[in-house]
Amino acid sequence: MKVTACGVSLNVDDVPASTAFLVDHFGFRTEMAADGFASLTRDDIGINVIFLRRGLPTLPADQRDDHAGGLILAMTVDDLEGELARLQAEGVAITMPLTSEEWGERAFQVRDPNGVIVQLVDWNAPGAAFEQDA
Repeated sequence: MKVTACGVSLNVDDVPASTAFLVDHFGFRTEMAADGFASLTRDDIGINVIFLRRGLPTLPADQRDDHAGGLILAMTVDDLEGELARLQAEGVAITMPLTSEEWGERAFQVRDPNGVIVQLVDWNAPGAAFEQDA
């Protein structure tokens, strides 16, 4: 198998609202769009984020009304505190404060207008150590 591209597809009620949120606050750009569909990308990310409007008849019946709930769109960044301050200055509500996990991850979360969770992460927490089984 040769993979030529990768994306995560999220069903939401308001595609333009989720699109604008990622474009305005996270530097994505719209690569393709149509009624009920948008594919977003960044030059420094290996996947496209795709928003599909819930209820689209082109979706299989058992997926048509699903919502992106329960999923986390996580991105590792190199200046977590700087991104937190920037988003707060832009008026984005922080829905999970900056948290440090025992395994070395530090993260905070926001939600887009459709409730999609966006998490920014770093793995550079002081003292972070990882053990691997041999």
